[in-house]
Amino acid sequence: MPDRDPAGPGGPPARPAILMIAGFGDNASMFDGLAGTDLAGDYTLIPVDLPGFGAPPLPGETTLDALASALAGAARRAGAGIVLAHSVASIVAALAARRADCPLHTILSLEGNLTADDAYFSGTAADHADPATFRAAFLARLDEMAAGSPVHARYRDNVATADPVALWQLGRDARRYSETCVPGDELLRAGRVVYLYDPPNCPQSTLDWLETSGMPRRRLPGASHWPSVDRPAQLAAEIRRALAG
Repeated sequence: MPDRDPAGPGGPPARPAILMIAGFGDNASMFDGLAGTDLAGDYTLIPVDLPGFGAPPLPGETTLDALASALAGAARRAGAGIVLAHSVASIVAALAARRADCPLHTILSLEGNLTADDAYFSGTAADHADPATFRAAFLARLDEMAAGSPVHARYRDNVATADPVALWQLGRDARRYSETCVPGDELLRAGRVVYLYDPPNCPQSTLDWLETSGMPRRRLPGASHWPSVDRPAQLAAEIRRALAG
């Protein structure tokens, strides 16, 4: 398994590097399965724990832009131009890639937020007045989803280890962001983007946006919202095709 380092390694790797950042409440352990695939032979895979989600929380407020700053720093230190970003982390990747000092030029968006309807987990934070209330409600919701589903159970356990304040603040900011712009449009402006997804996992508004946007995409039939967990070989193969195209 590759090292998980929130700061990234020192110096550029010999092979092209792919930073990997998890979605809402999760951490970089969701990418562990990719270490045993052919992708790891062609690229240096660098799972990155974001502040509050596997790494120590930020001293200030946890916002999309603050996490983008942390990601841009990791990209600079790693000499990485590619990022695999899951769910709401695609917004973080887009904001990072648009910074003048960030070397990221390619975003592999793993069922990333394209429309407001994609904030079906993170956006619910705005419905709660404080971090503790949101955390309790969110974990209760995930407990129901985890019954008989190892993929959801893994996610639930990782959310339980996230910093509660960071979780709540990020969720509220994700709701605000999706209400003030179209996340998919912002993603397209950030650089080269390839969308990786299985249509049944996506809201209809997102599927409609994909059909009219022209965003390159590759399907992952039968995968969950966490294909790096339940279908790592399939995901790795589509990533290799996406990067070769």
